[in-house]
Amino acid sequence: MTNTKKSPTPSTSTPKRGPFAKRTLRQHILRRLAMVLPLTVLMIVLAKSGILERMVDRYTFSAQSWYDDTALVQHLRLKVTQNGMTHDKPECLLFVVNGNDQPTASRIDVMEKSTGNCPAPKGELNKLFTLKVDRMNRIILSDQGSPDQFHPIP
Repeated sequence: MTNTKKSPTPSTSTPKRGPFAKRTLRQHILRRLAMVLPLTVLMIVLAKSGILERMVDRYTFSAQSWYDDTALVQHLRLKVTQNGMTHDKPECLLFVVNGNDQPTASRIDVMEKSTGNCPAPKGELNKLFTLKVDRMNRIILSDQGSPDQFHPIP
């Protein structure tokens, strides 16, 4: 005699278990979008507001960076624009490091570029102010608003 009853297949008789039980592909995609879209919007807002740059500067600028001109100029570019010392965009500022100064203290002229989308008249480099950097004591002084009279930056 043959058995007329067929045994059920394992995939149809056992219910799915775990986090994907009874979730359709559409539900899976919607849950992913509900997570990714707010994070994307948050990253765009952080980047546009300048908070992301401040976080990167706080994380990457260390005690050794005071002696590296490239890292110091990047830090100063952020400080100058965020403190309201100039209303120019960071990419429109030119920092000229005086090479004749001592290695521990140097003067840096901050100038306004006149290329690309920068607002300065074409062909001119307007000097905005000078920064004195005491690398040993980690102090930055500026003569903004009062030439040759230096005061701490805000």
